Amino acid sequence: MKKYQRLAQQIMEQIDRGVWQAGDRLPSLREQVRHSGMSFMTVGHAYQLLESQGRIIARPQSGYFVAPRPVERQPAPPAQVMRDEAVDINTTIFEILQASCDARVLPFGSAFPDPHLFPQQQLNRSLANISKTATAMSVIENLPPGNAALRHAIARRYAQQGMTISPDEIVITAGALEALNLSLQAVTEPGDWVIVENPCFYGALQALERLKLKALSVATDVTEGIDLDALAQALNEYPVKACWLMTNSQNPLGFTLSAAKKARLVALLAAHNVTLIEDDVYSELYYGREKPLPAKAWDTEDMTLHCSSFSKCLVAGFRIGWVAAGKHARRIQQLQLMSTLSTSSPMQLALVDYLSTQRYDAHLRRLRRALAERKQLAWQALLRHLPPEVKIHHSDSGYFLWIELPAPLDAGALCEQALAHHISIAPGKMFSTSDAWVPFFRFNTSWGWGHREEHAVKLLGDLIRQSLQ
Repeated sequence: MKKYQRLAQQIMEQIDRGVWQAGDRLPSLREQVRHSGMSFMTVGHAYQLLESQGRIIARPQSGYFVAPRPVERQPAPPAQVMRDEAVDINTTIFEILQASCDARVLPFGSAFPDPHLFPQQQLNRSLANISKTATAMSVIENLPPGNAALRHAIARRYAQQGMTISPDEIVITAGALEALNLSLQAVTEPGDWVIVENPCFYGALQALERLKLKALSVATDVTEGIDLDALAQALNEYPVKACWLMTNSQNPLGFTLSAAKKARLVALLAAHNVTLIEDDVYSELYYGREKPLPAKAWDTEDMTLHCSSFSKCLVAGFRIGWVAAGKHARRIQQLQLMSTLSTSSPMQLALVDYLSTQRYDAHLRRLRRALAERKQLAWQALLRHLPPEVKIHHSDSGYFLWIELPAPLDAGALCEQALAHHISIAPGKMFSTSDAWVPFFRFNTSWGWGHREEHAVKLLGDLIRQSLQ
């Protein structure tokens, strides 16, 4: 453990034991340097780590203060394994998403980060550059599996994490959702059982419904992730063909599985010959110093289809994703040719042009810093304005907060009330076929914070208080 991590841990223990309480001013950086004997840089890194974890708050010209800490309470666990022979979720999701499309609505219910955080001018320059050089053959050259230079660039990013993925295993898709849908279609037939988390990304439920697959929803904890004992139970009791999971910055809960749990997960699925479809679209949005490995890093049996995209970390409108498909690459290319034919050729070429500038990693560092700061601002505003009975589940990555209303309130009803005031949230019923998550909603914290956002959160608090009364 590094010096700044030891100091941060020491301060956290002091906070947990009541030495420093919510609202207390911590020693200044200079005072902490004098007391600890550590360097100014080490102390600064420790305070930054504590701030990114939501334990302390920096106030301009005032110093660092202990952040309010929401009372930790785990939700009542849903059934460990819940079966759905006919998934029917699409109508609910469609109605909620359509209602949020109004430009006047504050999109706290959106799944996308604030597009103003993306390098739009640089991307536009890349589009302009390729418009001058693209030829009539460009479309043919970028048919499945996709642009060769782009696949090589993605393979090199895997290599930076110590993973050996051949460009020939990578298929470029129209966003991660197409990658995930094609992966699911490649390894299943209608009527097969597929494991998902409970709650899970609603796109997984829509895909199961469209492909007429049966769902096994496995209990998933807000901090620890999927229950591996329940997963083992499902694998023992049902002829499962695939397992669709998010292992990093899970949507909607926000957790990242530990390395040990990822390794156990991969081994368990391999023992039952079940394909893992890994949805990893948020992996670049971590808050620590090292990017978390995907579960695929532990796969030695070629049983994992790793899906990701540039939509959540660089540009949503290009709709460029991919799947590292291993032995399934050819099958996925065939399925893509029969459906969307190919991914947009100009968008692939523009991404190749942008990635060649070597500005991507600098952009990602700025993006992660901005998202961490905005998540902190939103969290503090929610703590200020929501009733104390509301529980806020905070994660150290991404840009979602998972919020729990007190029973018997329904987040779906709150969603309807909020939309009348041009505020959107994502109610828990979007993420499950059960009623276990009805009191919950997902809150997008990526938006710039100002008077309008503050007023909206205050209004949400007022609506919740009215419902409680």
